[in-house]
Amino acid sequence: MSTAVAPRIVHAPAASPSAHQIARQQFERIADRLGLDRATRELLRSPKRELQFLIPVHMDDGSRRVFRGVRVQHNDARGPFKGGVRLSAGGDVDHVRALAMWMTWKCAIADLPLGGAKGWIDCDPGALSVREQERLCRGWVRQIAGSLGPDIDVPAPDVASSAQHMAWMLDEFETIHGARRPGFITGKPLPLGGSAGRTEATGYGVVTVLELMLDRLGLDLRGITASVQGFGNVAQHAVRRLVALGGRVTAVSSWDRREGRAYTYERASGIDVEQLLQITDEYGSIDMVRAIELGYDVLPGEAWLTRPVDVLIPAATEKQIVAGNVGDIHSRVQLVVEGANGPTTPDADELLAERGILVVPDVLANAGGVTASYFEQVQSNTGDYWSHEDVIEALGESMRRAFRDVVELSERERVTLREAAYMIGVGRVADASRLRGWV
Repeated sequence: MSTAVAPRIVHAPAASPSAHQIARQQFERIADRLGLDRATRELLRSPKRELQFLIPVHMDDGSRRVFRGVRVQHNDARGPFKGGVRLSAGGDVDHVRALAMWMTWKCAIADLPLGGAKGWIDCDPGALSVREQERLCRGWVRQIAGSLGPDIDVPAPDVASSAQHMAWMLDEFETIHGARRPGFITGKPLPLGGSAGRTEATGYGVVTVLELMLDRLGLDLRGITASVQGFGNVAQHAVRRLVALGGRVTAVSSWDRREGRAYTYERASGIDVEQLLQITDEYGSIDMVRAIELGYDVLPGEAWLTRPVDVLIPAATEKQIVAGNVGDIHSRVQLVVEGANGPTTPDADELLAERGILVVPDVLANAGGVTASYFEQVQSNTGDYWSHEDVIEALGESMRRAFRDVVELSERERVTLREAAYMIGVGRVADASRLRGWV
């Protein structure tokens, strides 16, 4: 006689929310708190315009390839669209939508007369020659030149794109329009109207708000230890400034392009950023063999999160601190300062708050880049020139003002720093939309 066995029901794990779902979830929460009406919510929760197109490129070997290009323009109630163009393989438009929305709030929190946008070219730049990258950048501009411009939409560098990429885009735009338009793009090389201080601005801003937050807590940056995820432009300049001010970075993670995975490089006495830069390629990949020779311990990529440090600085990509790994964060950690866009998910935010770990949100912490880009726009549009000292002084003042606004609202309303930042950013964009008569 056989015994029937009840079928075992296996529940598939819930799918991880997309970056855009996270961005919209954050928005809806603040929209509720601000009491936004239905029309305003509909206007702000989705992009104003999306441009998706194909870019045919003549390759060096004589063949032709077709690449995918995207530009998402979220909102321009406060001024022209503004946002970087990233070069990366894989991904989707939903991801770009989130980045464009975050840029809208970031510009408003910094009180810049700009809106939010983001661009993307689906490619692996490391697998393309310099000439192929140039043709690709020029092709991206040609496809949407009528929707770009100093008064419409101003691109900038982002993941894996550089001042050289911006120079090609600028030249193509000016060739199409038959006129000099240096204010069309930011992050340009200095000889083409770029701004002193723009390259290091995002990393500088991250450490500026870190220093302000530590001071608010009665702590001194000197002697503070940190672990950093990523070793691209933002991380490199953040580490350099933090160490110059007396802090110590004991670990950084880096994506190994050859192996297709990340590794964490740790040295208890503190990393030597200039030394590591000598063995790092243009995409932030550290040479593992040479790092070991220099005395660095090589750990798994996710180990940056578990280090016994005071501060964590995620400066790589989205959705890196999630509910499933918050428990791996060392009990010594007091602060998370977001150098990347969207590195912490909402459920992780709640768990971090329960543990008493303060999070300085991306829309505040990494606003230094777009702030310096705005300074470059002003210089390019007016034919003016600011010294490095002028840029850094103005950037510091802007970051301090934005930080003060966010912290004071957080304390007055008894909300997290992220909630306070969003209340300011979303509120300002909603006000501008109403004044224009859009809602």
